[in-house]
Amino acid sequence: MNPPAAPMRAADDSPAETSVFSVTGLRCAGCIAKLENGLVAMPGVIEARVNFTTRRVRIGHHDLDDVALRDAITRLGFTADAFLGETGDAGQHESRRLARALAVAGFAAMNVMLLSVSVWSGASGPTRDMFHWLSALIALPAVAYAGRPFFASAFAALRQGRTNMDVPISIGVVLACALSLFETITGGVHAYFDGAVMLLFFLLAGRLLDSVMRAKAQDSVAALLRQTAPGAHVLQPDGGTQWRAAADLAPGMRILAAAGERLAADGVVETGGSRIDRALITGESAPDSVHSGSAVLAGTINIDAPLTIRVTAVADNTVIAEIARMMETATQGKSRYVRIADRAARLYAPAVHGLAALSFIGWMLAGAGWHQSILIAVAVLIITCPCALGLAVPVAHVVAAGALLRAGILIKDGSALERLAEADSVLFDKTGTLTLGRPMPVGRLALTPAEAPVALALAQASRHPLARALGAALTAEGVSPASVTGLIEHPGLGIEAICDGLRARLGRPGWVAPAATPASDGLVTAFAIGDNAARLLHFDDALRPDAEAAIASLRHQGLPVAILSGDRGSVVNALGRRLGVSSAHDQTPAQKFAVIAALQRDGAHILMVGDGLNDGPALKAAHVSMAPASASDVGQTAADLIFLGDRLMPVATAVGAARRTRAVVRQNFALAIGYNALAVPLAIAGQVTPLVAALAMSGSSLIVVANALRLRSAAQ
Repeated sequence: MNPPAAPMRAADDSPAETSVFSVTGLRCAGCIAKLENGLVAMPGVIEARVNFTTRRVRIGHHDLDDVALRDAITRLGFTADAFLGETGDAGQHESRRLARALAVAGFAAMNVMLLSVSVWSGASGPTRDMFHWLSALIALPAVAYAGRPFFASAFAALRQGRTNMDVPISIGVVLACALSLFETITGGVHAYFDGAVMLLFFLLAGRLLDSVMRAKAQDSVAALLRQTAPGAHVLQPDGGTQWRAAADLAPGMRILAAAGERLAADGVVETGGSRIDRALITGESAPDSVHSGSAVLAGTINIDAPLTIRVTAVADNTVIAEIARMMETATQGKSRYVRIADRAARLYAPAVHGLAALSFIGWMLAGAGWHQSILIAVAVLIITCPCALGLAVPVAHVVAAGALLRAGILIKDGSALERLAEADSVLFDKTGTLTLGRPMPVGRLALTPAEAPVALALAQASRHPLARALGAALTAEGVSPASVTGLIEHPGLGIEAICDGLRARLGRPGWVAPAATPASDGLVTAFAIGDNAARLLHFDDALRPDAEAAIASLRHQGLPVAILSGDRGSVVNALGRRLGVSSAHDQTPAQKFAVIAALQRDGAHILMVGDGLNDGPALKAAHVSMAPASASDVGQTAADLIFLGDRLMPVATAVGAARRTRAVVRQNFALAIGYNALAVPLAIAGQVTPLVAALAMSGSSLIVVANALRLRSAAQ
């Protein structure tokens, strides 16, 4: 394992500090650029990176305190709080707030539209006025409540002398409501309450989808760090032990790790021998033997016997904490990915403001009067509302996500499909990804009817994965365990017992019988009774049943495939030859991270498929990532997509669906742009009322949605 990353350094090679703030008010790519560029221009700031997913900014600096940095963020028009390691509660609160606003807007839109039907059908005089007043009583409170996310954002931007997408939205909604109220009071023919609430409903739907997906992404590092034990028993000078929380441990302390206990710190074994389950760190299916002088890591599990361990690293200095930092770094890098809609949004606000202002001025100069000129300006603001543009991406992703869900594929990140469509190569982990992570006997077990019951008795008394696999296989064959005595498990070697006066052993071939040498270094254990010849029992971590077909499908789609594994070289290379793919082995988490980072610096767009804690940084660093449902909690949290079941074909299915989704998204953008190219000139020409503008805007959104519904069969 590589040492923890060195601190950032300034141009003069002086050490730099890092401060992290949670930021509110980030809405689009323009906000990201404004915040990063504004902070970097500040004396003493070396680097500023915004994580749009988690709404955090990481600032590298020297000789600046958090108060000065927070003030600088505030001057740029955003609100900042020191990041204290929260686990997504703020994001969940925002999602609940948007959901309530969406519900209010939806209720109001349905009722106001029902009332508007009578007006559209020709109601006039007092009847029309009554429906207008009823619409006002429903719409105005609903707009005041449901529009708060947009109004607050627009007000904060204007207060700092800048603009964003929420400014024209807010202006259009407020003016539409004000003019509608004026028309209602004066007995006018037209009111546009329906357009205002419908506008809010569509916008809130898109914003809620984005918020929900961001909230799910904020638990990655917290889920990783939860893999360590909460504390350990520290040995005292008098020979006793005292429980201490992990945060209170210090290098040099001696801790006692009982069998079955997860370790709370990195350290070196002083006394004792056992086996350590390193699956969360290395992805290996078989435990490693440790003895005096062996290094052990926080988050791993002591399987067999008590160990006395001298602590070498705790808290933020452990290997698992380093992996967490790498995951956070990878997330920072990915945050610079900017969606097409966000890029278009940079120009949206000034363009809409300019068009509306020019329309108002032009019609005033033409002698239309302020009332007619404002109506035309409002129509321009509403008809250019980016609903269709804003829905182009999320509605396609939602439909595709539903299709993939039915195919057993879960999407965790809002931009995952977009990034998956861009993938140009695939890297697979081996254990638990290409394979099932469940050792199985190779062929028929070479045990006689007399030996099988004894072997089962020993296997059932052992915690070793191969012993468990042997026990399961023998039980499935209907074997019953023999009666044995004197069971003793030798850490790192195997288990022995006495049966009918003869010693029986199950474990390492060289320990069971010195002459029992396996022909290969695959998964193998040995069994012997008395002086009888040892039986070599071979196991295989079986490939997923359709692994070869899935890799062939990925190649057919133009994606080269390789294996990046921490497993033994002979095992990985043999699997690579079987599948016809190149392989790299003995990769630590840091090395996997570095390999992917180097490939992506050269322009590659990597799809990483892995399952364990050791794959966490690689999954986060990759352009896009997938993990099986059998993956560790950290692997599932780090990945962008999760596939269910034992089949590997969902990886290829997801790639195909992502590419079809990208095609539909591009079609949606073309439809949205075409709508604006046709509708905006009509609005400027005064041929569209605000109500017609709202209907046209809604119609464009419905066209986009209808086009996206074609993706319901995307995973077939």
